Amino acid sequence: MKKSFAVTLAAVLAAASLSACGSSNTAAPAASTEAAVSEAASEAASEAGATEAAASSEATETAGGDITPLAESVDIKIGASASPHAEILEAAKDQLAAAGINVEIVTYNDYVQPNLAVDQGELDANYFQHQPYLDDFNEEHGTKIASVGKIHYEPFGLYAGKSKDLNNIADGAQIAVPNDTTNEARALQLLQDSGIITLKDGVGLEATKQDIVENPHNIDILEVEAAQIPRSIDSVDYACMNGNYAIEAGFKPSDALVQENPDSDAAQTFGNVIAVSDANKDSEWAAKLVEVLHSAEIEKYITDTYEGGVIPVQ
Repeated sequence: MKKSFAVTLAAVLAAASLSACGSSNTAAPAASTEAAVSEAASEAASEAGATEAAASSEATETAGGDITPLAESVDIKIGASASPHAEILEAAKDQLAAAGINVEIVTYNDYVQPNLAVDQGELDANYFQHQPYLDDFNEEHGTKIASVGKIHYEPFGLYAGKSKDLNNIADGAQIAVPNDTTNEARALQLLQDSGIITLKDGVGLEATKQDIVENPHNIDILEVEAAQIPRSIDSVDYACMNGNYAIEAGFKPSDALVQENPDSDAAQTFGNVIAVSDANKDSEWAAKLVEVLHSAEIEKYITDTYEGGVIPVQ
């Protein structure tokens, strides 16, 4: 910007000098020169203002519109499943930095270690789970971890393994479901909604395979660790998978034979959350982290990138 001003000013002075040499009236060229210099300075100042305004506008856009940065920046370490959670955080890194949060992302391929790491102070936050799973985990492990906000929902799906047709399910067909309490119940509810089994009335998210009261195809329910299901799908007839593990394994929403309705209560019940220790649940940085992840820019990234496999929620 300074260089541009110097070049403009030099050009004006040179032109003024040539004009003075060719005139017998020295007073007029001097005034003309002064006016030209003044005009050049005004133009340069205007250019500077426009450039600074553009830079300010760009910085504001990077920070996520109207998001006000923290008074003092913080460095946090956050654990996440590789996809989509770590990808979403990576996409938000610049906006988070502009908001005063510098993040180090640590990826995990299971649902246990990132919670233990938060509880033990090895992580400041994590992003991989829904509230029912977190509640169950806290009760089972005696941890003190709290949600500070829902970010997105991943529709749970039933995918084809060795068998492709739900209209002609073979007697004794095997269906893999997650072996943790809440996700197994979620899978069983999906199987019931698909007309494959019937559960006892009122079991809800407490359902286990012992609660199956009608099983016309004699389905064999195999309880498998959630992260292992995509790797074992070729050895079973069908598999119920969490959205993040399905995405990591290369499945698209359109690949699911049956999927939870994104307009259902499940979208709120199973929204994936940012979780922190109880000691940090009221911290300014935790609220700011959620605010950035709720920004229009990140919502657009989620919608455009995952094509219905990941749905932003507020």
